[in-house]
Amino acid sequence: MARLIEMPKLSPTMEEGQIASWHAKEGDTVAVDDLLAEVETDKATMEFRSFDRGVLLKILAATGSVVRLGAPVAIIGEAGEDIDDLLAQAAQQDPPAATASPAAATPVVSASAAPASAARANTDATGRIKASPYVRKLARERSIDLRAVTGSGPGGRIIARDLDGAPTTTAPATATTAIPSGRPSLPAVAAEPRIVPLSMMRKTIARRLTEAKQTVPHFYLTIDVNAGPLVALRSQLNTDLKTAPEPVKVSYNDLIIKATAIAITRAPEVNAQFTADALVYHQRVDISVAVAVDDGLVTPVLRDANRKSVMDISLEVRDLAARARSRKLAPAEMMNGTFSISNLGMYGIDRFAAVINPPEGAILAVGGIVAAPLVEGDKVVAGKRLTLTLSCDHRVVDGAVGAAFLAQLRQVLEQPTQILAY
Repeated sequence: MARLIEMPKLSPTMEEGQIASWHAKEGDTVAVDDLLAEVETDKATMEFRSFDRGVLLKILAATGSVVRLGAPVAIIGEAGEDIDDLLAQAAQQDPPAATASPAAATPVVSASAAPASAARANTDATGRIKASPYVRKLARERSIDLRAVTGSGPGGRIIARDLDGAPTTTAPATATTAIPSGRPSLPAVAAEPRIVPLSMMRKTIARRLTEAKQTVPHFYLTIDVNAGPLVALRSQLNTDLKTAPEPVKVSYNDLIIKATAIAITRAPEVNAQFTADALVYHQRVDISVAVAVDDGLVTPVLRDANRKSVMDISLEVRDLAARARSRKLAPAEMMNGTFSISNLGMYGIDRFAAVINPPEGAILAVGGIVAAPLVEGDKVVAGKRLTLTLSCDHRVVDGAVGAAFLAQLRQVLEQPTQILAY
C-alpha cells in the first residue's frame, strides 16, 4: 500500500531541512536503510535513509527545497499503484519552499546573461539550477556561471564533466568618469552585490546568536599571559615528537585546551549553566571547540578533556575538525558541551570577546601569541604575550568566579609543565 514519506528529525534541534540531493530517483526500488537523499540541517548534511521498502513512486520535494519536520517529501508503494489520494493529501499540507539561487534573487540581468534555452534546460520547475552541491562548489572555484552550462545528466542535470571547457565569468565593462589625467579612473557604476541565500546552518547560527545576546547577560574578563614558557614547551614537545613511532604535531590550541580543562577542575564553579529552576554545576569537563566551516561555525565537543593527555587531545581535535569541515559530524558530537573555547589567534587576532554558546555558562576567547615587552623584576625584556577573554553568563558565573578561573588558567599556562602531569 502506498504511503507518504515524511521529513524525519535528523538532529535534536532540527525544525526544517533542505534537500541537498536525491540519491534515489522515481521508479527505483528501495529497501529499508537505503540512502534516499542528503538533507542539510542546522548542524550538518545528514543522510536520509528509508524506513520502508517498495518503489519510490513520487518525489514531492525537489532538490533545494526547504521542508519542515513531518511534511511529506516522497511517496513509496508498489509499482503502478494509484497515488492520486496521497498526492491530494500532500498538496493540502504546506508545500516545500524552494531556496532561490543568487541569480534568481538578483533582479538585474547583465549583458552576458546565459541563453534562455540553456537556462530552461538545466533548471527545475522552481527555477533552481539542477546541480549537486559538489558541482556548485566546482563552478564557484572555476568562476563558471551554471546558467550558461548545458547539463548532460538525467533530466538536464549538470554533472562535473559538463564544467570542462565551460566559459568563465568576467566582470562586465563599466563606463568611467572623465577625471584629470594622472589620477586613477573609477568605475561610474558599482558592481552588483553578490547575493548568497542563507543555508540552514547560517539561519540557525543567526537565530542562536541573536537569542544568546538578547537573553544571556554577558560580561567579560580579560587577562594577559606570559606565553614564553608555553612557546618553549611546544617547541620542545614537537622536536621530541619528530622521532616518535607515530609523529604528532602539538598546536598551541591543544595545550590551551588541556590547560583550560585543568583550570576548570581547580575552579569548577565556572563549569556551569543556568536553568529556570536551578544552577547546574557539571561534574564532567566536556569542552566545545569552535571550528570554522564554509557556512559558518560549528562546535564539536571534546569529552572528558581533563582526563585526556595532550597527545590524545591533539589527535581527537584534528579528527573532529576534519569531519566538521566535511559535514560528517553526528549531531551527538556537537551537543552537551559544558564550556567553550574559540581561538582566532591563527588568524592574526590579538584579542576578542566571544558570544556565549547556550546553555553553557562561559566561553574563552583566545588571541594570538605576539611579541611584547614584559616586566621581569625591575627590567623590561622582550617576551611573548597571550591575551585571553572570558565571556560569562552573569546569571550563573559571578565576577569572582570568572577571575578565580582565569587566575588558575594563567598559573598553568605560565608554568606549562603542569599540562604534561595530568
